Amino acid sequence: MAGRWMNLGHYNAHGIPGADALGAGIERMVTGITSPADTERGIAARLRYLTASAAGYAAIERAGINVTPRTLFAWLAEERLPNKANQQRLDAAYWDLRRHNVAADLKRRLTTRGGTRIEIDPVDQTRVDPRHRRDLQTRRLTVRPRHWDVAVDAWLTDDAETLDAVWDEVIHDLGSEYDSFAYVSSIGWNA
Repeated sequence: MAGRWMNLGHYNAHGIPGADALGAGIERMVTGITSPADTERGIAARLRYLTASAAGYAAIERAGINVTPRTLFAWLAEERLPNKANQQRLDAAYWDLRRHNVAADLKRRLTTRGGTRIEIDPVDQTRVDPRHRRDLQTRRLTVRPRHWDVAVDAWLTDDAETLDAVWDEVIHDLGSEYDSFAYVSSIGWNA
């Protein structure tokens, strides 16, 4: 990880690693069912989505849902509801499958027109004594398609190390200030 913020917070600065902000930004782009996972409508919608493909059944297995076909059919027919633990597992399986299904679309959206312009907000220094503050301004730069492809793949597999390496490459374009953006308040973009 880049950064000379050896002890971030020592002078009351607040921020998160840029790689984490990058991953969170990608995660915010994933939309899906808004009905709560513990309502009949939410359960039915998740089950329909998960049982529409072999990948959905694989996601159900990965989530640890181990029920008989008869039980699954009863859930689908809305004759019975899953218990609370299985409702949570269904929700986890749904979001796992959803993330996998939208990854290609995310890459396409983020790499069009040569990449996506992002805005990087530096660490929050409002509680830092003025004599210890760094002169940091919000920065804007275009993240190239090759970075987005790798970032989305790393996000999809929860590979924090690769996301960190991508972030280091992205902020390298900031020149000599890049170390100042190893930690940030937030990252934003519109894609």
